[in-house]
Amino acid sequence: MKYTQSKDALLSLIREGGKLDWIAQVKLTALLSFPSMMAQLVHIMMQYIDASMVGSLGASASASIGLVSTSIWLFGSLCHAVSVGFYVQVAHKIGANDFAGAREVLRQSFMACILFALMLSCVGVSISHYLPHWLGGGPDICYDASLYFMFFSMCLPFSMLNSLCAGMLRCSGNMHIPSILNIGLCLLDVLFNWLLIFPTRTYFGITIPGAGLGVVGAVLGTAIAFIICSSLMCYFTVVRSKELSLSQDSGTFIPQKSTLRESFRISAPIAVEHVIICGAQIVSTIIVAPLGTVAIAANSFGITVEALCYMPGYGISDAATTLVGQSLGAGRRFLARSFGRITLSMGITFMTLMAIVMYTTSPALLSVMTPDLDVQKLTVQILRIEAFAEPMFAASIVCYGIFVGARDTLIPCAMNLGSMWLVRIVLALLLVSSMGLRGVWIAMAIELCFRGVIFLIRFNGNSWLKKSLK
Repeated sequence: MKYTQSKDALLSLIREGGKLDWIAQVKLTALLSFPSMMAQLVHIMMQYIDASMVGSLGASASASIGLVSTSIWLFGSLCHAVSVGFYVQVAHKIGANDFAGAREVLRQSFMACILFALMLSCVGVSISHYLPHWLGGGPDICYDASLYFMFFSMCLPFSMLNSLCAGMLRCSGNMHIPSILNIGLCLLDVLFNWLLIFPTRTYFGITIPGAGLGVVGAVLGTAIAFIICSSLMCYFTVVRSKELSLSQDSGTFIPQKSTLRESFRISAPIAVEHVIICGAQIVSTIIVAPLGTVAIAANSFGITVEALCYMPGYGISDAATTLVGQSLGAGRRFLARSFGRITLSMGITFMTLMAIVMYTTSPALLSVMTPDLDVQKLTVQILRIEAFAEPMFAASIVCYGIFVGARDTLIPCAMNLGSMWLVRIVLALLLVSSMGLRGVWIAMAIELCFRGVIFLIRFNGNSWLKKSLK
């Protein structure tokens, strides 16, 4: 209760033109960032447990999920991009004290987002049988990879609902409910995976029931967890939220032209960016696939473990979007830049510390996650390459959240695309033949450093602030 009162009081100063000194800005940034960061860290720990469960089934099981993971990111990120176009509008309207307008956008967002997710779900199910073969997977992993992607696609409407409602709550200043529910999502994911992946077994004389579904059990466990969490997230958004509860007034759920037009202006560059960036990641998967099962599994484990570093950055980025969006909605450009500097400093500091943790603890983590010694050794090597790029990766992540809050998405998206395709992919193609998977990750590390530098250059200018005036 004390946390909520303190956070709400400081947010109201943004909307009402009150004075926020540097200490108050840091305090508000921390109040909004830490719940999301903790949720992200718990989410990563649950991913580690998930990966360990699947990893215990062997390298082929891990590789089957790793093969389609970039395609999963593509579909999930498209859902996220569409939801951003609506909840950024809500942040600006709340910053301008237009709570009725914020609820208008919320109503209209439901139909637009769910229809989009259903369409995407149908596409995913229809290509699920062919996708692993398109990506160059071997016959030992294609069947499980296909089933995994099919069930994931069927769950997309719930993933969309979770992303939309969590974004709406965060942009209203409520960071703790999305964080708590996403922690619950992770815990449920592990519980259902434990019951569905493994067969019935006995520990210390106690029989634990299990379905023995293997890789398919992993995706079904995640799907059930998403259904429960997204339903609760929707309840807290439309019923319990002080700012967004739809019982306070009435309005249409049919998307209006003005709302859709503004949503498209914000979302379209992000969606195009995600398609092309995930396309680059899929190309990376195709580059890695011929290196064999060990390389595919190591690449998958490396991506999972690296999230230890960058997920706190995304938590701070969420706070940056809210703070910058509400500040600019209130017409306070100087305050928006000040919050940008604070969130940037915090993001770079935390991700640097987490990179040090990853560098030192990766051998122990991998020994728990997979029994395959070759996979362990290769994964540790690529993670220690990547650790040096994390500070600049933090800069790009937090800057992006700042720019989204300012409705500045087109140029940052182009920067991401150019960096991925002209630096990462080109370098990966040049290095993979002589250095294998290590060369692919060296290319990734160089590209992340380059991306961070160009995002910092844009932040230090004024063009991103001008976008909020249009």
